[in-house]
Amino acid sequence: MKVFCKTLFLKNNVIVLLRRLSFLIILSCCLWSGCKDDDNTVIVEPIEETVVYDDTPFELKYGNLPTPNLPEDNPLTVQGVELGRMLFYDKLLSKGEVQACATCHNQSIGFSDSLRLSIGAEELPGTRQSMAIFNMGWHSDGFFWDGRVQTLREQAIEPIQDPLEMNETLDNVVNKLKAEKRYQDQFVRAFENGRITWENMALALEQFMLSIVSYNSKYDKFLAGEVTLTESEERGRQLYFLEYNPFFPEFSGADCQHCHGGTNFENDLYMNNGLDTDEEFVDLGRETVTNEPTDRAKFKVPSLRNIAVTAPYMHDGRFNTLEEVVEHYNTGIKTSSTADLTVLNTQQTGLMLTEQDKEDLVNFMKTLTDEVYLTQPSYQSPF
Repeated sequence: MKVFCKTLFLKNNVIVLLRRLSFLIILSCCLWSGCKDDDNTVIVEPIEETVVYDDTPFELKYGNLPTPNLPEDNPLTVQGVELGRMLFYDKLLSKGEVQACATCHNQSIGFSDSLRLSIGAEELPGTRQSMAIFNMGWHSDGFFWDGRVQTLREQAIEPIQDPLEMNETLDNVVNKLKAEKRYQDQFVRAFENGRITWENMALALEQFMLSIVSYNSKYDKFLAGEVTLTESEERGRQLYFLEYNPFFPEFSGADCQHCHGGTNFENDLYMNNGLDTDEEFVDLGRETVTNEPTDRAKFKVPSLRNIAVTAPYMHDGRFNTLEEVVEHYNTGIKTSSTADLTVLNTQQTGLMLTEQDKEDLVNFMKTLTDEVYLTQPSYQSPF
């Protein structure tokens, strides 16, 4: 009798367990596949995003700067700028996938490089200091230190192919991009033809670089009446814009505005600023493009916006500090056949700047730093 009861008890427990297990299996099936009252099941498939071309215009903000000179055949769009940002930060563009455009153009230091000469994918140094990237829509006379290309789209693809820089071929880059789903989709969003080509890649990089704008410095806010300058910054401002006057030293300034003037603090010219004598020329600069001896050792005049964070300075990065730069113009001008008369005219007396003058001048240039630009999330890596 005891054996019978024990067996019955175990049998009942097994039945209960089986019923519960059956219920859980049925419930799981319903949750997984979906159930209907008529017992017809519905299989739930993941919904894939429909990727389509999107020409929504990109809103370029530039404060009180004048209207930029943007290419009519490559209007800025939200998706085009985003594609350019992806490419700018992607190491796929280099041989061995070891560096991106952003490697030598770091946002936190004004999209420049802290090295005197940037190191490329093959760990070889370049020949010139990396130029800062901002306000490209306000440049009208070529790009690179020697101005060898006229558009940003041309500039964008040269470093990719340069053996001293990214050392990759455009065909290889295109093939690598074609293998990535994120790029298959983003090229469709950004371009009407949706094709992954080096031409579209260059246009997207151009759009992103054109979207990088600096207009929120302390000096911009000063001009807008939002802040005041310190006494030292104000004295530096006056020196910056005051012309050199050897006959009345007490009224003589640093005369910076002749080369670094206007709202973008540059003049879009190529100049020799008295760094070397003819015998000391190593880099022929603009002459390598024009083949004109009168362009020997002339280089593009850069903007002084954000200059305090983009050291080292000059085309070859020879100066490490702004104080060294100021001292060059104050006492270090050298005579050469192509040196600009503006700097040669100061050679006999120098700029006659006192130690206080030099300090004030540097303090003013520091007011050109735009902290918003240096930290703007839309300029940062999307990865």
